[in-house]
Amino acid sequence: MGDDDKLEKSLIDSSTPETSATDPSDALGEGEGCLSVAIKSVNVSEEGAELQGENLRDGLNQHEYETEKHDQSTEHQVHESRNLDIKDLKEVKHGSEEVFVEEKETDPVFDGTETPELEANLEFSSQTFDLDPDVQVNAWPEKAVALKNFVKEKGSIAVSTVLRRLSGKNDEGTADTDEKTEGSVKHDNGSSDPRQKEVSQKVRDQSAWNPLNFIKIGRNVVTDSKTGHAEDTLFGCSTDEPTMRGRIMVYTRLGCQDCKRVRSLFRQKRLRFVEINIDIFPTRKFELEKITGSSAVPKVLFNDFLVGGLTELETMNDSGQLDEKIKGIFSEEPPPTAPLPPLPGEDDESGSGKVDELASVVRKMKESIILKDRFYKMRRFSNCFLGSEAVDFLSDDQYLEREEAVEFGRKLVSQHFFRHVLDENIFEDGNHLYRFLEHDPVIMTQCYNIPRGMFEVKPKPVTEIASRLRFLSYAIIEAYMSEDGKHVDYWRIHSCEEFKRYLRIIEELQRVDLESLSREEKLAFFINLYNMMAIHAILTWGHPVGALERRKFFGDFKYVIGGCAYSLSAIHNGILRGNQRPPYNLTKPFGQKDKRLKVALPYPEPLVHFALVCGTRSGPALRCYSPGNLDKELMEAARDFIRNGGVSVDAEAKVASVTKILQWYGMDFGKNELEVLKHAVNYLDPAESEEILELLSKTPMKVIYQPYDWGLND
Repeated sequence: MGDDDKLEKSLIDSSTPETSATDPSDALGEGEGCLSVAIKSVNVSEEGAELQGENLRDGLNQHEYETEKHDQSTEHQVHESRNLDIKDLKEVKHGSEEVFVEEKETDPVFDGTETPELEANLEFSSQTFDLDPDVQVNAWPEKAVALKNFVKEKGSIAVSTVLRRLSGKNDEGTADTDEKTEGSVKHDNGSSDPRQKEVSQKVRDQSAWNPLNFIKIGRNVVTDSKTGHAEDTLFGCSTDEPTMRGRIMVYTRLGCQDCKRVRSLFRQKRLRFVEINIDIFPTRKFELEKITGSSAVPKVLFNDFLVGGLTELETMNDSGQLDEKIKGIFSEEPPPTAPLPPLPGEDDESGSGKVDELASVVRKMKESIILKDRFYKMRRFSNCFLGSEAVDFLSDDQYLEREEAVEFGRKLVSQHFFRHVLDENIFEDGNHLYRFLEHDPVIMTQCYNIPRGMFEVKPKPVTEIASRLRFLSYAIIEAYMSEDGKHVDYWRIHSCEEFKRYLRIIEELQRVDLESLSREEKLAFFINLYNMMAIHAILTWGHPVGALERRKFFGDFKYVIGGCAYSLSAIHNGILRGNQRPPYNLTKPFGQKDKRLKVALPYPEPLVHFALVCGTRSGPALRCYSPGNLDKELMEAARDFIRNGGVSVDAEAKVASVTKILQWYGMDFGKNELEVLKHAVNYLDPAESEEILELLSKTPMKVIYQPYDWGLND
């Protein structure tokens, strides 16, 4: 008997149901036996990998042998499956379709890992992988490919995880000392710095089989077992210094240059202070006038003692009186008459407004309809309801005929309350499956702006929400960022009331309409949101260390906006780059049927690469952007980045040192390396730019790409 006959016989045997007649899963069809076999095979693969790990403790040579054996077995299976004829493939598809449960969306992500061989073949690959999924079925059966990839991925993850845990290495080859160094930051020299910080949320439970569960996030929470306080060295503040019992209060407002100098002075002295921005907290303006007799800022108070403005502060500093006053702050607690820090929810209008009448109907609908896990097109979907069940409820609750109830249901779908599990239709009566927005697996587990379920206040215009977010982001960036924009005080952002207000505002994005935004409004909104979202991810998960953690950071931390989930990568490559592939990826972020494609810009915006900040040292300075002056602000950001080390040219040696960003996203700047370099040097000083462009027109120039520092910009 040939190999093909053996494989065909084994596949037919595996499709025979093995469950008893009383098993509820009998109702699922003849392919259920294949589901059991496939699941068991995956479990055996995972358990085998763990058992393999136990047996490999005697030495890594045995592990390498098993790994090589696993790879050869996988390749052999793939080779055999590709040699099946069309008839065999149809039988495989029929017997294995029920194996597949609903899978979460996976965004294509650039994690810093470069694959030149892959990039060289992108022209061919894009023609193959950018096709509509329905078209690709003709070339290779969809389910057979998915089964092969599923088994191969799980097996490789299992083996790599066991190897890493046994060898004490993380994904980049640096030593992992488990609990002893949890929360430490890995530096270029391989040493670890015991810098630690608190975060506001714990990582949500993901899959039961997730290799990232075994990898230490670079800046996890670490708490001193004696004092119960997390150590902090951001912006020069350290727990090695004595605790300040008193309170330094600084009244400021947006765009105040004197306020920046006051912040700089206190940071130089390594002092903590509480800032009250009277633009963000307008009621504090009356408090300031009562204390000082004026609303002029900045004003500094040590407990209830009024120091004064910048002039008085600098005078005291020059005379030495300021240091004496500071000593008293460390020993004296603030009296009851001293101003208080911003209170939770103070002057916050987030969540205000009328409760959406449709939300009340949906709430009753959730209580009346029984949600179940159902099978549709040989796949299992969780927490679903039938269209006929929704029509029954709406007919009774709203006193409508069935046709009118269908129209009412479509109105609910347009407001992003629920949708078809596969987006095959808007809403129809019958056996079609639908699911409420907050019950979507991706939104439930990966979206961090829906902590309390559906936001029931009537959605405000997205331009209004964007304006409030921009105003708040400007205040956060100005108060908790260094003057050059390269360093962010994550510790103070985590504990400030402004960031807590930001968390409340982003809940309002769940059901907004994004299609009404203009180009400038869309660019400013998504750039500002990306930068704040990256800060949110760092405060929630910690700074990613290594390629695997970066994949999780860019691909799995998401917001639900307008009924769809957006990751950092989806915003960057899908929206702002006009749905372009991330570097060294074969697929685009949004498929042809993806609703998010309607929101994407029609073409890439190259200057966004100098505006997006994901918390790395090699990234651009953190800024806030407004739609009314967007193009000018993006040009300024590009000039600032390029002139401060992004591009440097040695005319005599004919060598250009260029940021990695221009290599990764070169397709957005030009067709080849020369065009990219010409585009970049335009942002240098005019005289230098003219000289380099003239040099480029006469002689070739060697381009060297600078190493990218993925370390945290704290």
